[in-house]
Amino acid sequence: MSIQLIIFLSVLFIVTVALTVYAFMQQEKQIKEYEEQGDTVADELERSLEYEKKSIGYHMPVQVVFYLVSLVLIMVGTVVFIYFLNN
Repeated sequence: MSIQLIIFLSVLFIVTVALTVYAFMQQEKQIKEYEEQGDTVADELERSLEYEKKSIGYHMPVQVVFYLVSLVLIMVGTVVFIYFLNN
């Protein structure tokens, strides 16, 4: 394996872990806010039902864009890697 690929994958891993930790911290913050407000089971159920109603309409387009961008980046990365491999 080339050193460039190892460096790239290491940086990608670090960025992925950092974003995952950031998302986790945001969820923890949201949970604490709900606890401070005296959240009830009825409130949780209402939030859950509302989330289910609007989740598909919001999250699906975001996921499609994310996967398309990922696919393009993977294809570009593969072409670049193959080009440098042959030189």
